[in-house]
Amino acid sequence: QVQLVESGGGLVQPGGSLRLSCAASGRISSISAMGWYRQAPGKQRELVARITSGGATMYADSVKGRFTISRDNAKNTVYLQMNSLKPEDTAVYYCQIASILYDYWGQGTQVTVSS
Repeated sequence: QVQLVESGGGLVQPGGSLRLSCAASGRISSISAMGWYRQAPGKQRELVARITSGGATMYADSVKGRFTISRDNAKNTVYLQMNSLKPEDTAVYYCQIASILYDYWGQGTQVTVSS
């Protein structure tokens, strides 16, 4: 069974940077897109960034210009580089890999932005 393993979360001061990684433990066929979502306490899960199999990217307005999503197709790995972090970026971040047949989710990694 394929599992997504996330890493890179933690505590960072405002203005700092973090890089999240998400690797699939097995091979996933027919991937259509990879993405990162986040959920802050008391709020709904929201899409942060997404990258299609063709390399097209999209970002939530709140992170445009600060976050960058990238992928390594050979490794079934997706990354999220987060710069200029703000306290409002504090949330549990989840990666998702969407295939034709099934959507896979990571277990979540906590990102806390605080001084």
